[in-house]
Formats: sequence, structure tokens, C-alpha cells
Amino acid sequence: MSRSTTPEDHPPGVPLTTGALARRLGVSPTTLRSWDRRYGIGPAVRADGRHRRWTPQDVAMLEAMCRLTSAGVPPAEAARAAKETAGVPPMAGETSDEPQGRSRASGTLPLGDVRQECRGLARAAVRLDSPAVEEQLAAAVRQYGITVAWQEVMVPTLHAVGRKWASSGDRYVEVEHLLSWHVSTALRRGTPPPVAQSDASVTGPVVLACVPGEQHTLPIEALNAALGELRLPTRMFGAAVPAEALAAAVQRLGPSAVVLWAQARSTASLALARHVAGTQWGVKGARRRPLVVLGGPGWSGPQARGLHRPPTLRDAIDVLSDAHAGRPGDEASGERP
Repeated sequence: MSRSTTPEDHPPGVPLTTGALARRLGVSPTTLRSWDRRYGIGPAVRADGRHRRWTPQDVAMLEAMCRLTSAGVPPAEAARAAKETAGVPPMAGETSDEPQGRSRASGTLPLGDVRQECRGLARAAVRLDSPAVEEQLAAAVRQYGITVAWQEVMVPTLHAVGRKWASSGDRYVEVEHLLSWHVSTALRRGTPPPVAQSDASVTGPVVLACVPGEQHTLPIEALNAALGELRLPTRMFGAAVPAEALAAAVQRLGPSAVVLWAQARSTASLALARHVAGTQWGVKGARRRPLVVLGGPGWSGPQARGLHRPPTLRDAIDVLSDAHAGRPGDEASGERP
């Protein structure tokens, strides 16, 4: 994350301590020491031969390092580019990103084999660098569209943060909250305005709602945004929709389909899903019912007859597109859109 190199509490030209520089950059002191040890991104001068003191030139080099890693550039490559910018010669034998025999730096997320964008997004999230997180999410949506950005950039990074949280006690909760907030923001910004339906005879919209007691909305926010890209009309009701309110909305809207999201089995209610699927409207002899689509791992297990459970976001989009166009679809199985 890039900030001013001359904050009020450090006059120009006065070297910074490692702690002060870490606060400025939004990284941990351990990360700075690791970059120094691994890639030679260290201070030009050390007080008493031991204590690090960072000059304005050092700070500029570290800011370049942060910008590059936030963009997904591997740390070793980012370090070489940052040093070239600052005129610092490379370390002897500096060729690999993860030297053998060295453990991962503190704060590294277990991403595995993912797009480069995921690594940059994860580093920015761990640093709590909101501007970088927002910029990278927006870039992913612009470059790949909602569906690919969600499946290949947002979800792998969210899962990595969740695994880190689960394995680190209460640490990284703030990282998950910050990342989730910005993912939601990026999805909403990437959603076109709702499609107007002035003709009452056209196929009804797609209703998206979390079941009562369910607070996890990001997956149906992604689905809502993806349907918006296709200019399909939707009505998003969000988290924990009461059963009575959902039933009333279905009666009022006459939707082509209803998506019910349940993250946990404790919130998934097949009785509610069947009730919604059995809801009818229209004149006698030409009554219609909505297609009910179940999303989320909460619906895992025996599947209700006639209720769809598409396994991926793309599959959910296909099922809902067919429903809105009035094309009957085959029953689908799986765990989540």
C-alpha cells in the first residue's frame, strides 16, 4: 500500500524504525524482516550494525514492493523490480521466489494453484489495504466479468482467508470481514440497474433470498450480479428472509424462479422449499408456479423431487436463464451455485 513518505510524525530525511515503517506500509515488522532476509529489500544503513533504520530511498523501494505484490507479482520478481527502480544491485544467486529450507513468511495464505490475481488480492487483504483490495476486485470484474471473477478470483481468496482463520484461532477475522465487505461492494458495483418490467404478461423475475436464519449472502449476490449482466430481471431480498415475507413476495411477483440459499443444514428447510414450489398464481386453468433452485451446502443430502441444485454458478445461470425464457429444464444435482 502506498502512502506519503513524509508523515507528520516523521520529518523528511529522518530514518524510520522498522516498526514505524511497518505501520506506514500496513505490513507486519516480520514481513519487512523476511523481505530483507529473502530478497535483499533492506535498509541501506543499520544503526550500530544491527538495528534497521529506513531512509526515504528505502521507503520508496518498499512502497514499490507493496504495489507490485498487491498486483499479484510474485515477491521475488517484485523485489527485483523494486530494487531496479531504486538502483540497488540484486543479491547474488537471487532467482527463486521461495528459497529451499525457508518457511513461508508470516501472514501468507494457503492459496495453492490459483490465478495470479488471487495472490495479490490475498496479500492486500492481509495488510488490510482497502484501496488495493477494491482496485483489484474492480479490475478482475472488468477483465473477466462477474462469473469468472467470482469463481476464479474471489472464491479462492475467500476460502484461503477462511482456512487461515480456522487454523489460527481468532486471528485473521478482521481480514475476512474486510475482504467480504469489498467483495460485496464489487459485486454490487458490477450489477447493472434492475430491468424494468412494464408488461404484466412477461415472465416474472428471478427472486433470490437466504432462508430464515441464514446470513451468508455473497454467493447469491454473485448470482444476482451475473444475471444482471445477462439483463435478466431479478429481485434480491438478501439475508434471513422470514418465511411469511418470502411467501408474500412470491405471490405478489409471480417469479419465473426462486433461489433459496442455505449455508448450513441447520437453516435449510425442505418444507419451505416445497411450499414455495407449490405456490400458484394466475387465472384458473392457466395457473403457474415458480421453479425453485436450491443453493448452498446446507441443502446437501437427499434432494427434494423437482427442486434443482446446480453445482456451480454457471450451471445456476443456465437453469435460471432457461426458466426465465420459459424453457423447461432437467433436474439438476449438486451442492451450490
